[in-house]
Amino acid sequence: MMIFGTLMMAGLVVLVVLLVRSLAPGAGAQGLGADPMASARQILADRFARGELSATEYHERVDQLR
Repeated sequence: MMIFGTLMMAGLVVLVVLLVRSLAPGAGAQGLGADPMASARQILADRFARGELSATEYHERVDQLR
């Protein structure tokens, strides 16, 4: 009976950890299989959209990623 209780607690802990990780900000974008170049391009695109980079700067930096 004690083993069953221990397994239930371990299962509950695993579920809570998975839930917290899935709800954390940016969890989907930075997963283990995420492409770092795609993430870098997205950051550049966001900065360009906010006006932090000029068109020339944006294109130069994207070209550097290739």
